[in-house]
Amino acid sequence: MPWPKTNGWATPFSLLFLWASYMSTTSQAEDMVPLEHLSSLQASKASLVYFRTDTSPSAEMFLEQLDKSTDALRDYGISVLKVNCHSGKLSGYCRDDSSVAKAYLFRGHVLLRELPTDALFSVDAIVANVLFALLFNEVKYIATPADLQKLENSLKGSWDLVFAYVQAVGTAEHRALMEAAFVYDSLKFALTTEVTVLRSIRSGEPDVPSSKLFFCHCKVATDLDQPCRRTLMGQPLTTLNIHRFLKLMAEPLVVEATEDPEKVSTTHLHLGLPLIFILTHEETFEADKGIAEFVAWQLLGKAGVLLLSRSSISLDVLPRYNVALKTPEEGAPVKYLVLKDMDEIIALVENGKQNERTQEREEEEEEEEEEEEDGENYEQEIQDDEVVESLIRDRKRELPLEHIQTLTEDSFAPTLAKTNSTAVLFYASWEAVSLVVMQSYAEVAARLQGTPEITLARVNCWDWPDLCTQQNVTQFPTVKMYVEAGRWLAYSGMWGVEEMLRFIELSRTSCPVKLTTAKEVEEYLRIKTSVSVLGLFDSSMTEAREAFVGAGKVLSGYVTTGIYDGEDVETLSHKYKAPLPALLLARPEAMTVVQLSEFSVADMVEVIRRALLEIFPEITVGNLPEYFRLEKPLLLLFSDGALGESHEGEMRRLATEERRKDYVPCWMNLKNTPAGRGILKAYFRSSIPPLPLLLWINLHSGGQVFAFPPDRSVSEANVLAWIEKLKSGQEVPSAVLSGDEWRPRLPAYDFLGMMEPPLPEFTIYSRGSVGTYQKEEEEGGPPGGKASPGTAREDPTEDSVVSELEKDQPTGGDLRGTAPRLAAREKQSKRHAEL
Repeated sequence: MPWPKTNGWATPFSLLFLWASYMSTTSQAEDMVPLEHLSSLQASKASLVYFRTDTSPSAEMFLEQLDKSTDALRDYGISVLKVNCHSGKLSGYCRDDSSVAKAYLFRGHVLLRELPTDALFSVDAIVANVLFALLFNEVKYIATPADLQKLENSLKGSWDLVFAYVQAVGTAEHRALMEAAFVYDSLKFALTTEVTVLRSIRSGEPDVPSSKLFFCHCKVATDLDQPCRRTLMGQPLTTLNIHRFLKLMAEPLVVEATEDPEKVSTTHLHLGLPLIFILTHEETFEADKGIAEFVAWQLLGKAGVLLLSRSSISLDVLPRYNVALKTPEEGAPVKYLVLKDMDEIIALVENGKQNERTQEREEEEEEEEEEEEDGENYEQEIQDDEVVESLIRDRKRELPLEHIQTLTEDSFAPTLAKTNSTAVLFYASWEAVSLVVMQSYAEVAARLQGTPEITLARVNCWDWPDLCTQQNVTQFPTVKMYVEAGRWLAYSGMWGVEEMLRFIELSRTSCPVKLTTAKEVEEYLRIKTSVSVLGLFDSSMTEAREAFVGAGKVLSGYVTTGIYDGEDVETLSHKYKAPLPALLLARPEAMTVVQLSEFSVADMVEVIRRALLEIFPEITVGNLPEYFRLEKPLLLLFSDGALGESHEGEMRRLATEERRKDYVPCWMNLKNTPAGRGILKAYFRSSIPPLPLLLWINLHSGGQVFAFPPDRSVSEANVLAWIEKLKSGQEVPSAVLSGDEWRPRLPAYDFLGMMEPPLPEFTIYSRGSVGTYQKEEEEGGPPGGKASPGTAREDPTEDSVVSELEKDQPTGGDLRGTAPRLAAREKQSKRHAEL
């Protein structure tokens, strides 16, 4: 007999449900069961029931999503049941004559809500709508701005409110909010899908805004006229982000710290957020607390704010510091800063400016004021020098110099005596390139941390001019590697981290390495980490052997060299097909034999340098000078990424030893070397041909640039035929480079002319030191030696120059020990604004 219906609903629930325990053990919605198998559930148990009456595709899709949602709903104690309306007794729900398919949510015997299945289109929609129905009295829906205001007023002084705007119910964001509401019973929740409500509390929202979540601090608003503060969650609405955000909202607004910041650990640090310490004195505690609370409200959810008594920090922290910053990175030191107002503290976190100016702030501001009063266009002055421009741009960046020892005249020799490998950077604290190179040097020091056999140090030549003169330092910056027995090597490569790191590591090996047996030779040649050079000589080749020894010393720090002149040299010569005297270049991918015919140190250095060049190199900013100095045309293939196998194979076939006498086959990856795009724009203006693009660039005679026809494939035969045509004048160049010398856009600043005669104790350069350096170069200095910016120039007044500023400053001893930071520009006269 069918169940009677009351207002459309069945009354006898005893036959409506399965056993609660039975339902809780299934891994999906219970398959179709006849009505007579239903049994009552516990009064507090919630169940989602679907009475299947049709077999339409839409019903099948719903059932698939219902099965997938079973586990998620079970986490909240909700059972899922499917009832077969075609078996056994019929329920009134099976006879529902509505055209809309529905699922029914019950708690015990009580029907809570009927849910149209077209609204349950996904797992997110099912979970969100079921939880929303269960929490109908706990989670309010806000339809108008007035509803929100009324709800906040009712909660003031007693509850905090979590309010969210979601684009639609049933979305992933809606589900995340409902899951949070189900868990957090200490908070009130509300949501809206009305854009007008969102715009009433947050202006500037687009027509289709993204979902937003706000924490309304109504509990602390005891006055009805006082609005509830609202904190916006800055992350997308996900369950994890909401949990993280609510955890932060539960933290105290301001914490009073009583121990050193290095030892402080809070929830903020664990969640990857920084800590801001407001340093306070006893007599200013109340004012500082007000500042801390204001800052904490602005940074709520972004950083933790703590009040820190001066008595709790190290005596080494200068009294002028008023803020400390602790970042979540493991091992990162606490940074002490000097900030002038609360806005700067907030910007420190919100804008990612975690390296503000410190003790030099006042001096910098005075400099800038002087420059403005003098009517100088400061920004325009730095545009002609990219190094200085980068220095000014990063002036707030504080360098980590804790791994670099600061040396003086007294500590220089003792420090060098402690280790056999000490790298020393000689710099001038006022000179732009020195400060930029210091960035790379600091990173090298960080990379070498934990290598006790290598020491990195620095000497400020502006503080210790006599020491720098004694060490033959005639240009800034200069890096020297001091090794055993007082021997030192001067670095002359690029100022990149990898280049300096490689130089320091290679300098530890005294070259050339003396090999005494054939077995040692074999082991030496098997080293595949870098290029190694081996010289083979018999006992009668004294001149060639001595030249190689000299070349090995010159090349120390740039390439590892070894020498063998033992009794097995003839055997090795035959094995490697290397007529004596010979060089063997062991590369990771192959071995090259070079026969020697010139026996001076300079000739030997040049032979080794050329032999080290790659057969088909990738041109970069760093290695271009090495190939440019060959004074040969470049057959250069520009590529927007790695070369394909076809192009690389054809180019390598064009790179035979015989053909490389006429040109340098090479390629450039524009992703690795973006400067290449500027080169192409200079060659072709706005009509750059498609990539890959093969060019013949003759920089040393005529400056002509020829482009390989884009409609022809890059093959060995096609390229060789094209080269013959352009050599015979049958090809028209795509561009012709100017024959003018490449000079800076603006004249260089004449620092010596800006300085006035002087105090002798400030003399940094001398003719004697310059002469020593020139003599050293003539005897065979490091390869590729370059005149770095800041090179000393001979001048009639050079022995007696000093900055005009020093007239009004104490002698050099009072400035010694100044930490060189990008923000620490020493106070200059107005005529030195470009520094």
